[in-house]
Amino acid sequence: MHDYILSSVDFVQKELLFFASFCFIIGAVDDVIFDGLWIIHNFKRKLLVYNRFDRIIAEQIPPPDNGRPLAIFVPAWQEAPVIGAMLRRCKSQWQHRNYRIYVGCYPNDGPTIAAVADAASGFKNIRMILCDHDGPTSKADCLNRLWRGMCQDEMLEKIEFKAVILQDAEDLVHPKALELFDFLIDRASLVQIPVIPRRAARSTWIAGHYGDEFAELHGKQMVLREALGVSLPAAGVGCAFRREALGNLSARKSGKPFDEASLTEDYELGLRLTEGEARGIFVRLKDQKGQLVATEEFFPDTLEDAIRQKSRWMVGISLSGWDRLGWKNCWRENWMRLRDRKSSFSAIILALAYVAIILSGTLYALDLAGLYQPAPLSGLLKIMLVSNALFLLWRMVIRAYLVSALYGMREAWLSIPRTFIANIINILAAKRAIIYYLKILTGAPLRWEKTEHFYPDMTQVERLRPLNALLKSE
Repeated sequence: MHDYILSSVDFVQKELLFFASFCFIIGAVDDVIFDGLWIIHNFKRKLLVYNRFDRIIAEQIPPPDNGRPLAIFVPAWQEAPVIGAMLRRCKSQWQHRNYRIYVGCYPNDGPTIAAVADAASGFKNIRMILCDHDGPTSKADCLNRLWRGMCQDEMLEKIEFKAVILQDAEDLVHPKALELFDFLIDRASLVQIPVIPRRAARSTWIAGHYGDEFAELHGKQMVLREALGVSLPAAGVGCAFRREALGNLSARKSGKPFDEASLTEDYELGLRLTEGEARGIFVRLKDQKGQLVATEEFFPDTLEDAIRQKSRWMVGISLSGWDRLGWKNCWRENWMRLRDRKSSFSAIILALAYVAIILSGTLYALDLAGLYQPAPLSGLLKIMLVSNALFLLWRMVIRAYLVSALYGMREAWLSIPRTFIANIINILAAKRAIIYYLKILTGAPLRWEKTEHFYPDMTQVERLRPLNALLKSE
């Protein structure tokens, strides 16, 4: 009986290794092809564009004509600790003056209402909009209420806004961001600037892994997506939608451009507005100090909050998004959507791989103790394992390069062990996402699963800001 159990464990270990290795190779080949195209794109731009033309900086953006104002939407539910500081920073640092900030609050959230009212005191560019129902409803519901408030202002004041910009209550927005949006929005339905995660010193591992992922997402993936001419997802912050494009969508959606049946309304909205003949722009532009014109924000710094946030992304993009958005008659578009949607499945494969690793360690220990001799690995499995090791090394190098370009070499080295932390978070998030998705299929209502935010004092922001010298490469 003892030998039967161990031989069964041995069999399961070999099967799991083979299955996980096979799936990893498929995913790795996809990643290598994507990386190769990104490298070719970068070299082509450096040789054919940047050798002929000087790169402009944010200070060279033509001044706005001050004709049509910009609308900034900030949905807020229980954001009293952060919303006031965010609004005051926008007032003091934004150089663009023709804008209005619409802050969505809920009648049963008195502290947030008070914080917004205090920050808006004596400043006409901030308008608070109360939602129709007590909170929380959904982020899309709050955004749709802001949209109606903006449309009412257009009718009463005989004005028309040029763009709608999305920001969160804890965002640190670059002083030149509005000028950049104003300059580019006439050329596209969506303009997205990079999102740069920041972390408190106490959260090197949990919050730090967001920096690794966004360095890759907004340093490589969005860059190549735009180059391939496919639709661009919006990040929910640091993104501007052309007023006309959003208005046309609103007319088709009964006055609700933000889909309240979606957990990732920003992602879907970006894809819908930039598909087909429409255009989206992802722009990486620096100022004269070498800083990217970007939106900075502090991501979850606890395991529970990170799992909850990532499970929402998985449900909205990988699971529910598959049902809601489907596929297109374009191989490039379908390739990008497949890459977006594979996160939940990749997490399941990762979980199986970790089980196989644990079983491998157990069998190795039994072999050393002379209690059981495992069956040898097949030649094919050995080749697959070596191939996956090389692919993993490639992935680590690419990610470390992108992280170093944004945060420096120390964070690049930390990104290697943080990969393990990210894998654990993704596995636990996938489990939660699948359970939540099954509940949605049975009719459970959507809920706004927001994470707790904090807004650091400015000394902490400056200490965590990357050095200019570390931002010299794209």
